[in-house]
Amino acid sequence: MSHSRSHASAPREPDLPPYQVVLAETDWGSLQTAFGSGEDLPKILTHLLEPDPKVQVTTLWELGELVGHQNTIYKATARAAVMYVASILTHPAAMTRRPYRDRPIRATLLGWLASRLHDASDEVVARNEEYFPGFLTRDTAVAAFRDLRPMLYRAVAPFLHDSHEDVREPAAIAALHLAEHPALTGHRAHLAGHARHILDTSSYEPNRRVTWRALEAWGHHPPGPEPLSGEAEDWEPHSDGRGDLEPPF
Repeated sequence: MSHSRSHASAPREPDLPPYQVVLAETDWGSLQTAFGSGEDLPKILTHLLEPDPKVQVTTLWELGELVGHQNTIYKATARAAVMYVASILTHPAAMTRRPYRDRPIRATLLGWLASRLHDASDEVVARNEEYFPGFLTRDTAVAAFRDLRPMLYRAVAPFLHDSHEDVREPAAIAALHLAEHPALTGHRAHLAGHARHILDTSSYEPNRRVTWRALEAWGHHPPGPEPLSGEAEDWEPHSDGRGDLEPPF
């Protein structure tokens, strides 16, 4: 496996704290999830380090329900769960092979992060602001989550050149969402190459739509019409669920 370095012309992003620090120093009971406080989240999060890939994928699905239910950003999403998932991308458990598919769990972790980032993307935030003024005020969970983007970028960027295509694609989708942050504009020219590669090679339409829209927003004139119709605007990029526990048909 190979890793990339941060773009030479861009400033260094801050490091994420180790996952052990996230677990030990977070006041979990004070965090909100879709179904109450986050006091049970530490136990759930540690299951992501189990050697059984079925446990890992099921845990990610459960975690998504708690901190991303109905595409909502909760305090637990912004301040802990996403930081934990991003910080274990380099853990040996992230190389566990997924059942029925020849790819590491790291691809699923990155896909999960991309879905959460989609929920806080500029496009989704602008749509919500139209109907709910004040959606992005400074004291909201969404604003806190978006403030993490430079730190999350540093955790995701090494996997843009991973040896597995199934890892590179969700890493690029996550990075494209992260690069909407003003502090990460220096990475956009580099990421445009990854976006064009996805448009050329990926058959997953939600990911193709994310890359097409990023290229358009950054003035790179993407080829062809925009993927997906307006009816599919709420599709999540690179979404993974418990369906991945079953053999493909």
